[in-house]
Amino acid sequence: MDDFAKNWVDLAQPRLGGEVVFATDDFFAAKERLIDPAEPVFIPGKYDANGKWMDGWESRRRRDGGHDACVVRLGRPGVIHGIEIDTRNFTGNFPPAASIEWCRSGERQPASGWQTLVPATALKGNDRLFLSVTMAEVVTHLRLNIFPDGGVARLRVYGQVMRDWTAGERADLAAMENGALPVAANDEHFGKVSNMLAPGKARDMGDGWETRRRREPGHDWSIVKLAKPGRIDEIVVDTNHFKGNYPDRCFIQGIGPNELPKDSLITQSLHWPVLLPVQKLSADREHRFTAEIAKHEPVQFVRLNIIPDGGVARLRMWGIT
Repeated sequence: MDDFAKNWVDLAQPRLGGEVVFATDDFFAAKERLIDPAEPVFIPGKYDANGKWMDGWESRRRRDGGHDACVVRLGRPGVIHGIEIDTRNFTGNFPPAASIEWCRSGERQPASGWQTLVPATALKGNDRLFLSVTMAEVVTHLRLNIFPDGGVARLRVYGQVMRDWTAGERADLAAMENGALPVAANDEHFGKVSNMLAPGKARDMGDGWETRRRREPGHDWSIVKLAKPGRIDEIVVDTNHFKGNYPDRCFIQGIGPNELPKDSLITQSLHWPVLLPVQKLSADREHRFTAEIAKHEPVQFVRLNIIPDGGVARLRMWGIT
């Protein structure tokens, strides 16, 4: 189910502004760990004042017949397409079942308006449960209910940011906080395409898109769906932190809106018009292009080609919608 992470963004991730705003109980493991972007770990022999240290959210054993819950405020309002409930490393202390509710609210911690997104569903210990979701409503908060208690390592909320737009607005159309999405890449060995679309500067080399070392002819590429169709007037290709592994050159192609299946889109992308001709890149540097951009019709899908391989920390595509 890696397609969730490859095709959508995690709306609950902290770098988008997501936060856990409430838990009925987090005696054994802090609620904030539930949306930690790192993979959950298990550290044998590590204990704190309350017991065994666990990498996730874990409540104490309930004795009152109720159940525990945790409320997550998404980083940006969005449409949800998939949920991951991850119980890795929780074996004798995982919840037997969980459900998820949603709401749209301007409050940090909503008191009402909750509706069922995922009904009570059986969980397994040390497992990753992926659930497809079909809904059109824009969501701001989720409530994870666990029955009756226990620990969950991670909650991922895969979808697309939805925001209001003004006609003629200039914005970074490749920003995930505006609704841009990863589509495909020939290689994501060291880092995912979605990292390039994240807010702010990359925290380190692992916070970008990076391919393995290419040992055959050709070059690497990735495709991004921009938040809105637009005419691009400024492009930033940032190789921040990439010093011995930055791409030597890059060029960008683009096309307008279309509904092709992914496989067809990838094949077609080989022949898309060039938006940015081949440009020389340098290590650990923000490369900004304006005059170099070719005249073009509004684009919504762009293909970043890196020659021959390497890493890009951030891609910015400023344009008029």
